[in-house]
Amino acid sequence: MAHPPQSEPGEAVQPPEPGFRTALIVEDHPLFGDALAMTLLSVSGIRDVTHAETLAQASGYLKQDRQFDVILLDLNLPDVDGLEGLLHLRRLAPRVPVLLVTSVNETRVIRAALAGGAAGFVPKHSRREVFRAAFEALDAGEIFAPDLPQDDLAGAALCPESSAETVIRRLAQLTRQQARILDLICEGRMNKQIAHDLSIAETTVKAHVTAIMRKMGVSSRTQAVLMAQHSRVTERLHDAAGGSH
Repeated sequence: MAHPPQSEPGEAVQPPEPGFRTALIVEDHPLFGDALAMTLLSVSGIRDVTHAETLAQASGYLKQDRQFDVILLDLNLPDVDGLEGLLHLRRLAPRVPVLLVTSVNETRVIRAALAGGAAGFVPKHSRREVFRAAFEALDAGEIFAPDLPQDDLAGAALCPESSAETVIRRLAQLTRQQARILDLICEGRMNKQIAHDLSIAETTVKAHVTAIMRKMGVSSRTQAVLMAQHSRVTERLHDAAGGSH
C-alpha cells in the first residue's frame, strides 16, 4: 500500500482532500441554482458543480455515467412532484447521497424523505453556515435535518431506507394499470367508482386489486393503502398514472 510522503520539519502540511468534489444541483430556478452553486464552492470543498433544471436532465447526466459525489435536490420540479424525484435519483445513483434543498418543510414530508433515502434536508435560503454544517454531517456519515426531532433522526439512521426500498421494489412489480388503480384506492375510491373512472369492468378491477395485494404482500386494501402512504409514494403513483383518472 502506498503511503503519502512525510512532511519535513517546518514544511506546510496540506489539508486533507474534502469528501465531496463534484455536485449535481437539481433546481428549476436558474438564479437560485447559481446562488446555491456559489455557496457550495465556498463552504463545502466542492470544485465542480453541474446544474440540471429538470429531473429528466438530471437523469440524463446520471445515465451518461457522470460521476457525482453528492446531489442537491428541490422537491418541486416542473416534470415531477413530491418524493418521486428523490426515489428516481436513488434508483439511478443509490450510492450518491441526496441532500434536499427545498421550500417544502413539513415534518411529515421530511420524515418520508429520510425514509426514502435522503441524506438530509436544508431549507431554501438558509445561511451559508447551515450548508457548511450539512456537509460536515454528510462527510461524517450523519443525517442532517436540524428541524426534525432527534428521535426521528435516530430511527432514520438505524434504517434509512429499508421500508421505503421494500415498498419501491413491490410497487415496481405493478403494471401501469395496477398503479392507476392503487392510486385511486389511496384516494378512497371503491371498485365501482374505479371501474367507472377507468372505463373497465368492475370484475376487472377486482382482479387487479387481488393482484396488487399479492404483489405488495398484503391481505387487504387497507394494508395496501397504509403501505403506500407510509413511504409517501402516492405522488409517485399519480405521476406513473400520468395524472389522469
